[in-house]
Amino acid sequence: MPTDLTPVIAASTRWLLTAYPSPPSALARATAEAQARQATTIAAALCYPTALDVELLHLLGPGGSDHLDHLAGTIPDAAETERSDWRTWVDETVVSWAASLLADPTLGARAHRALAATDHPEIAGDPRRLTLPTQRDTDAAPLLRHPDLVDPVAALHRDRLHALLGPAASPAR
Repeated sequence: MPTDLTPVIAASTRWLLTAYPSPPSALARATAEAQARQATTIAAALCYPTALDVELLHLLGPGGSDHLDHLAGTIPDAAETERSDWRTWVDETVVSWAASLLADPTLGARAHRALAATDHPEIAGDPRRLTLPTQRDTDAAPLLRHPDLVDPVAALHRDRLHALLGPAASPAR
């Protein structure tokens, strides 16, 4: 059985970039993709924390993008649907969690720390694009990082993400 999260990460990243496109420059698209991929990688690792969870994902499938397409208003036309097999690998929870992480860098840092409790502790690499976005990162993904714009998608499973991550550390006094 496969224990690779790549299909879900790739499809969920692509969905986020389709629903919340970056400005039209090649650098902006690449930078937005790096951010979306990091967020979906962390979200997928947290959503499917063990090798057994990933095996079950491959056996049962993630569910697809239909509900997300409706929420975001990105319902593909019939011609696009025929070319969109990738949409079957979109995971609603992964996309919701990734949108939450992109909209809140503090939550992204907490999620990255939580990877240590999974079978994928080093899957996301350096989290700085997610946890400490530069102005270039923010400019490359203005829609993807806008809390109000991603809220309909992020709110779907945000409570479950907060429950998984536990209470936020209180600020030092």
